[in-house]
Amino acid sequence: MHINKFRISPTATGHAKIVAQRAGLTPNLACRMAMLLSFEAGPVTGNSEDYQDGQEFNAYTLFGDFQPIFIDMLKFVEFGLEDVDVNESVLLERLRLHIDRGIRQLSVRIKSPADAAELIAGNV
Repeated sequence: MHINKFRISPTATGHAKIVAQRAGLTPNLACRMAMLLSFEAGPVTGNSEDYQDGQEFNAYTLFGDFQPIFIDMLKFVEFGLEDVDVNESVLLERLRLHIDRGIRQLSVRIKSPADAAELIAGNV
């Protein structure tokens, strides 16, 4: 799977901007942190809200050179070691859900750049 552009929900967009301002990061880095934090929490359920009005990222801006790694982590978290053939739209939906969940968690945990550094260092 290769993504060219990726859009997040309007709610995630707002939270990403808040987290980015508090932490002194760009929204794409806040979303990367959100994905990893959510992956750590396990699989997601439900449906994401309409994402048409949310922020759009070029995939390279969001994932960097690590897009295959993020997609593989997503597959592992959602489906384990099973070799399942998953529809690309299902994976994108799950990725949006992970960003939504992770960015909500970050918006509560990060109030300053020091909080972001503590989270990255694993001390939180």
